[in-house]
Amino acid sequence: MRRLLLLLVASTLWWAAPPAADAEAGSRVAFIGVPGLQWSDVDASNTPNLWRLAGQSAIGSLSVKAVGTVTCPYDGWLSVASGVRSAVGHRCGRSPEPVVQGQGAFMPQVADLLKTTDGAAAGTLGSAVKAAGQCTAAVGKGAALGLADRSGKVDLYADTPDKLADWSRCRVMAVDVATIVEPYLVNDRLSFDAEPLPQERRRELVRQADAQVGAALAKLPADTEILLAGISDHAGVPHLRVTMWKKPGAEHRAIGANSTRRDDLVALPDITPTILTAAGIPVPATMIGLPWQLGDPITPDDLRTADMAGTSVRGATGIFFTTFAVIQVGFYALAYFLLSRRKKLGFIGVAAIVLAGAPVSTYVVNLLPWENSPYPIPTLIAGVLGCVAVIASIALLGPWRRDPLGPPATVAVITATVLVGDLLTGTTLQFNSLMGYTAVVGGRFYGLANIPFALMATSVLMATAIAAEHLVRAGRRRAAVGVVATLGVIAMLLAGWPGIGSDFGGVIAFVPGIAVTGLLVAGQRVSIMKLFGFCVLGGVAVSIIATLDYLRPPQSQTHLGRFVGQVIDGTFLPMIGRKLGAMLSTMLSPNLMPIVIAGLAFLIFAVLRPGQISAGIVPRAFARAPMLRAGLIGALVSAVVGMLVNDSGTAVLSMAVALMVPLVLHAGVRSPEEEELLGSPVNERGRHGDVVASEA
Repeated sequence: MRRLLLLLVASTLWWAAPPAADAEAGSRVAFIGVPGLQWSDVDASNTPNLWRLAGQSAIGSLSVKAVGTVTCPYDGWLSVASGVRSAVGHRCGRSPEPVVQGQGAFMPQVADLLKTTDGAAAGTLGSAVKAAGQCTAAVGKGAALGLADRSGKVDLYADTPDKLADWSRCRVMAVDVATIVEPYLVNDRLSFDAEPLPQERRRELVRQADAQVGAALAKLPADTEILLAGISDHAGVPHLRVTMWKKPGAEHRAIGANSTRRDDLVALPDITPTILTAAGIPVPATMIGLPWQLGDPITPDDLRTADMAGTSVRGATGIFFTTFAVIQVGFYALAYFLLSRRKKLGFIGVAAIVLAGAPVSTYVVNLLPWENSPYPIPTLIAGVLGCVAVIASIALLGPWRRDPLGPPATVAVITATVLVGDLLTGTTLQFNSLMGYTAVVGGRFYGLANIPFALMATSVLMATAIAAEHLVRAGRRRAAVGVVATLGVIAMLLAGWPGIGSDFGGVIAFVPGIAVTGLLVAGQRVSIMKLFGFCVLGGVAVSIIATLDYLRPPQSQTHLGRFVGQVIDGTFLPMIGRKLGAMLSTMLSPNLMPIVIAGLAFLIFAVLRPGQISAGIVPRAFARAPMLRAGLIGALVSAVVGMLVNDSGTAVLSMAVALMVPLVLHAGVRSPEEEELLGSPVNERGRHGDVVASEA
């Protein structure tokens, strides 16, 4: 076991280490920001300058997530200036107008931004350039905001490319091309109610932006390293945005970053350290982004498909969760009606397994290329339903079907195996999945998200508890406890380890779930003080993991290590506040709370009032398989703690309930006592199981 853990740690550290930076120190660099530009805008006929630049550059996608749901041009340029996610909540619109001073400009707004929570790092890029003895040149007001130092000053400034007198004087330059977002701005504010532009009108705006980009490219010295990005959203559906990186040897390769762990995807804060690294200027420690890296060859069509997949999943998620909640609540209502009348119990058992197989199917379907279909969302939903059918068939038709615990164990093992395998292979199944995450939303790009954590913790604890049941029946209680502890700890380490799961709250929640399950399997009682101690132990465990991550070089750290850095320098409170607000906002979610209320109400009343609710099936299942109860309680503990420490809040508890309650219900309707109620013969194995369980 010790060797396995050492091997896991060593391989993880090797995998997480980023490749050496490709940039040559000290070159001239120009950043061109084109707010709103996406890959569907770029083609050879309408945007010849952008198309030509793309052919000479590495290309990729940019997640422009800053602080809010929509990133305005002001937020995008402020994030470039800061090297962290930044926003101006009171003024969602274009960048402010600079005050021209001689050849340069002054941004008086910087002083006010430095006093705000989300603008406290304004001027970091410009100050880093000045500290290195270099000057800054900006074209356009967004570029002036991006390059202004902490005093608000830019060395050279012009509002259009033709007015900038000297393009070779400064090592760091920026150009703002804001044409695409202009129609969405009303009184300098982004209008969220604006209707989508007609296709031809958008093409005309993109054509104008292309001309402005071409004018800037014509002025730049030939040896300039060029970065281009669509650094903001506009009104309407968020998209992934364009990134291009022109430098020697970069043609046709993908742009990625260690911050996203994706070969073709970068985040908004990554732009700033890339500019500084290209210019040979040290990157300030306060910046959370990481420099861009070159990946394998890629085409614009690949990036258009990636954007389509992300936006499609984002658009379908609300309807999917609403439908899933309605089905869950309807299932519990129907189960109550049938159980109270002792009818169709076999149907309830089959339906429970089908329902329990739905969550993991939303990940398995990503093994199929549904995004290449002409009708991606219908294809995705059909694929999910097909995966549900396959998983339910495996659970209900395999040789283990004769054991009441066989089908629930099968679904739990499949769920745990899929999620663990996904963690070990770069989380390609959670990415762009209905119960995972997308780069368009930008909350997470890799690792274990909150809903998959809930499903993984629940499936691991339920599966190990069922395995423990068979070991206890065989008189091997100590081995049963060892199975729960060993497999639980391995899963917990994978969930929290930097570069694999990277789930901060998941470790805190997983530890008490494992401990409670292990104690109950051992035949011990769980007190409130013990539970509190297990939660503290979870906090200690994740603190150790995060500290180890912090001790690595900055370019190798994940958000766990960066959080330790924020705690040390005292800048962590705004992030904690945002996560707490997000958690509280889920408490009244119409898609999540019905699942929690209906599932827990059914479970509680089935135990407390079995005569009226479930004909005694669920409590008899617990009496026959006490370890199943241990797994259920442990999973509930993890889910409740996870709800309190994760920003997804109720989503964690709702998904745990959506998996655990159907599994327990199936085990109940398949118990030998239930077969006697129906007049079915009880096999010898069932009687033997009762005797062994009662003796245990």
